[in-house]
Amino acid sequence: MKMYVPALALALLIGGAVGPALAAEETGQFQTSVPSDALTISNYYEQDVYDNQNSKIGDVKDVLLDKDGRVSAVIVGVGGVLGLGAKDVAVPFSALKLAEKNGDRYLVMNTTKEALEKAPGYTYDRTKGVWLPAKQPT
Repeated sequence: MKMYVPALALALLIGGAVGPALAAEETGQFQTSVPSDALTISNYYEQDVYDNQNSKIGDVKDVLLDKDGRVSAVIVGVGGVLGLGAKDVAVPFSALKLAEKNGDRYLVMNTTKEALEKAPGYTYDRTKGVWLPAKQPT
């Protein structure tokens, strides 16, 4: 999955550079500045997630956009040891809060590791490029 994200970003930049740039130029819909309080996706992607007691409860595996390009959900990996036995769960993007301590930014969720471990799991289907509900053990 990690290999696909940079490739997808590059493809979107290259593929979208000609068409949307011309459309924006023709219609005058382009930005001459960016918001001063804007956050980059790197503040979220592949970052650790902590609970309110500053205990690590997971890490961001993926950031999902809706059809309009807005961030709608985040896949958080939880549990496991060295990646084995980990579970990926979906949480609303709004559940993540960016906190700062001693000049360092980090992600916080108002939940517990146990609650995340009990949440429905998802698996990434590489052939379709989508997250699907994980099959429940029988």
